[in-house]
Formats: sequence, structure tokens, C-alpha cells
Amino acid sequence: MGMIKGVHHIAVKPTAEKYQETVDFYTKLLGMEVKKSWGDPERPCLMVSCGDNSCMEILPVESGAPAGAPGDLPEQRLAHIAFATDQVDEIIEKVRAVGYQVTNEPADADLGGDTPIRIAFFYGPTNEHIELFWEK
Repeated sequence: MGMIKGVHHIAVKPTAEKYQETVDFYTKLLGMEVKKSWGDPERPCLMVSCGDNSCMEILPVESGAPAGAPGDLPEQRLAHIAFATDQVDEIIEKVRAVGYQVTNEPADADLGGDTPIRIAFFYGPTNEHIELFWEK
């Protein structure tokens, strides 16, 4: 077995103005459970469960951080975050209904294996590209 045992967490860094929207997006809209929170009112941070042993960490960009601080540049974003779900179409309708941009409509796909999949993509509140991935 390899040294890496799985994904521990994925981090997003919204601006202070987008922090609460980002928290609400993951906890209220997508229904992810808060596992840990820390920090203070000036710089709150938390981790929400992705439904397995991995988490999404939400920590705001520091106020007054210089332009180009690590983690603040668009070119440093992840390509996308893929969440496993069997509710691809339902989630896409929820995010569309509240105004998030859907970039790839739900579609069945074949990755060359025996298991068909259904995927869709959309942008979250910090412009993170999110994939919904269902192995049928």
C-alpha cells in the first residue's frame, strides 16, 4: 500500500466578504456537516465533512494580504473539486436556482470502464470549479 491514504481536506479561501456565503453554500445548500471550527470573529475558519473521511476547509483570505499572496491568485486554484453523489441532477437544479453558474450540464459519460458515470460541473462562491461525480 502506498504512503498516501486518501484526501484529508480541500481548502478554499474566500474573501472576508464572501466567507459567510461560502459557508452557507457548503453547509446549507449542499448539506455538508461542520466538523471543526476555530479562529475568531476577525478570521473564522472551519472544516465541513465531504461525507467520508475527507473535509472541505474554509478559511478567509487575511485582511490586508498583499496582492499575490499565496492562495489568492486565480491561477493557483485547483482545476476542480469532485464530490461523489448520486444526486447530480438535483444538486445542479439547486445551485442553478440560487444563481451559481453551471458550466457542464448533467451528462452520462464513459471513462472506459465497466461502470457508467454521470457528471456535471459548476462554479462555487469563490469561483472554485466543482464536479459532481456519480458512479452508477
